[in-house]
Amino acid sequence: MDERIWMMNRQGKVPIAASCQGHEAAELGSLLAAQKDGDCFLFPYYRDLAVKMAAGLTPRQVMLSFMGKEGEPYSGARQFPLQGADLPRNIIQISNVVAAGLTQSVGYALACKMMGEDTVTICYFGDGASSQGETHEAMNFASIHRVPVIFICENNKYAISTPMDSQMAISDVAARAEGYGFPGFVIDGLDLVACYEATREGIAHARSVGPVLVEMKVERFMPHTTDDDDRRYRDRDALDAARQFDPVAVFPSQMVERGILTQEQLDGFRADAQQQVNDATDFADAAQPPTHLRSTITCTCNNLQ
Repeated sequence: MDERIWMMNRQGKVPIAASCQGHEAAELGSLLAAQKDGDCFLFPYYRDLAVKMAAGLTPRQVMLSFMGKEGEPYSGARQFPLQGADLPRNIIQISNVVAAGLTQSVGYALACKMMGEDTVTICYFGDGASSQGETHEAMNFASIHRVPVIFICENNKYAISTPMDSQMAISDVAARAEGYGFPGFVIDGLDLVACYEATREGIAHARSVGPVLVEMKVERFMPHTTDDDDRRYRDRDALDAARQFDPVAVFPSQMVERGILTQEQLDGFRADAQQQVNDATDFADAAQPPTHLRSTITCTCNNLQ
């Protein structure tokens, strides 16, 4: 799906996209742990396509959103693709504003705590967002009030074109947690099982004690967005070496090697996924553009009810 969205951008049918390639294990592993728990609410960020789809967003809905067509599920195609709330899937807010979700997630977690609920809030963000002032405010406040929140930093080592060593003087974002008075952990974000286990343990800690910061070391295999040219600032040999650990290739191979799946089953899953992507592309390509005036009036009136 991610590759198809990128391709449709090059055809002029998708205005902009931020790829999740390299982030899939972190996003899927953490989301599966949240779903297993059953009482977690999410604040993903703009690169979290795998989180949104694993939460239940369909391929057709994804393509409608990226192509900006009638039936777009979040805003009627009035905002960035897949930006907004999705309450049936426990997604409270998705914002394109860097670090905005951190303060929002802490406020939501505080409200849940005040109401006596067992809910845990999970906030996703990148290493670039970790350098924003809102991040300090959110983590400091969360620690003071011991709110049930997990901060998941998907660290791909680049804030657009700015590398880690030009952002901060530490090697791990998780090291900052100690200064706020709560635990921080560094996880291999290319290992789906490790991300699942870390999130599961984080949920238990957040619910019983308070906030926790989980830094998942991932890779960004694509440019920052479709508007970026990362050849200007990234070493191609290092990027090619990182691709050897692509979780989309490695994890299925491990499943076959360990006898959990057969190669025939894996091939069948891939064929089914390709068929769903093709169907979603054709469906959205044939869909009509939204009638913006009607869409705006409908959404506004519904929000006022």
